[in-house]
Amino acid sequence: MGDPLVDLAGRLQARCVAQGLTVATAESCTGGLVAHILTEVPGSSAYLLGGVVSYSDAVKRQELGVPESLLASHGAVSAQVAIAMAEGVRARLSTDLGVGVTGIAGPDGGSDAKPVGLVYVAVAGLGPAEVRRYVWPGDRSENKRSSAGAAIELLLARVAAAEGTPA
Repeated sequence: MGDPLVDLAGRLQARCVAQGLTVATAESCTGGLVAHILTEVPGSSAYLLGGVVSYSDAVKRQELGVPESLLASHGAVSAQVAIAMAEGVRARLSTDLGVGVTGIAGPDGGSDAKPVGLVYVAVAGLGPAEVRRYVWPGDRSENKRSSAGAAIELLLARVAAAEGTPA
């Protein structure tokens, strides 16, 4: 039986290739897992141009252009930073779509305001930026996989909306 995330990535790839769309990833808490899953599907180079693993705030600023003011006022784990990451990677890699993922995978690093498992996933391109908030209940590995799946699903929903068809 195949990996459901890889199957989801295959659906995204088929739709992106059919429409001639390109994608880039900006990942923090997933550590490159989204890009890894996308590249598990043969032929992913036809649409996936690259990605940035921006684990530190410095890399978010330098490589993705996330404003220091957003990091200072909202924190790295925020809807605003997820959107800035998605927009930044899209601009820096000149792609049709960018996805940004930032959160707290666990098992530590959480607080009352930002608990372990809190993740923001954003997509930019083909319309206004959109962000979704999740609080995953799993362990570190499960939270990373859930976040990667949410990122791929959000990309797929954006591509489907651009096609005018269901995801």
